Amino acid sequence: MERSPSASGEKSKAGRFLLVATLTLLWGTNWPLFPLAVREVSVWTFRAICLLGSGLLLMAWCRWKGHDLRVPRRHWMTVVVAALIYLVIWNIGSTYAAVLIPTGQAAVLGFTMPLWAALGARVFLGERLTGRSLVAIGVTAAGVLLLLFKGWRLYAGAPVGFVFGLLAGAGWAARTLVLRRHPVPVNTTVLTAWQLLIAGVPLGVLALVFGSGEWFMPSWQSIAVIGYITVIPMAIGNVAWFTIVDRLPTSVAT
Repeated sequence: MERSPSASGEKSKAGRFLLVATLTLLWGTNWPLFPLAVREVSVWTFRAICLLGSGLLLMAWCRWKGHDLRVPRRHWMTVVVAALIYLVIWNIGSTYAAVLIPTGQAAVLGFTMPLWAALGARVFLGERLTGRSLVAIGVTAAGVLLLLFKGWRLYAGAPVGFVFGLLAGAGWAARTLVLRRHPVPVNTTVLTAWQLLIAGVPLGVLALVFGSGEWFMPSWQSIAVIGYITVIPMAIGNVAWFTIVDRLPTSVAT
């Protein structure tokens, strides 16, 4: 028996809702772990391990599933630019923000991404701002203003943390707009894996350059936290996010 269009539409809506709910849980548990992840290793080392580890994990999964790992040559520049803008700026900015200011406030600043993405989609992609989008932008702006009102003394003492939080959100939005403007016709998980690996290479080099002291084995607690972040929020979470972006308009997805 064929499924009716309305039933298919409801199933599609339920699937998107499930993805958003899953992503909320995965990334929501991520932020409080940042300070724990960098107790023994640098931010650069932590992020390099997460990006390279999750990228290799997803690449192995795609290979096992039989997906084509090739990216058409004409799309490589888009993939590289999107990876460096989003995964480097977002990952470094969000981690430093979570270390320098309270993680809850860093999360709110990082998730100003809907504000930048919706405005950018209007300017660069010509997407119309609906009433719902305008409400979302207003809520985002109000959240930032409330943070400034409540914690202006804290930010005066650590202005870099505030700037890093906003920069992280802007980087995330910019990546979304780049791939919206120049879609890459490859499997979502494959695209995610390549972006993680591309961004992980320069971070790995920077981790070696800025690293100090002798090589050592971190405690099992640090390994467990970094391992969790690598597999759950980074690998699974990024696949969920890129899937959401592919299925919904920019302003709605953000």
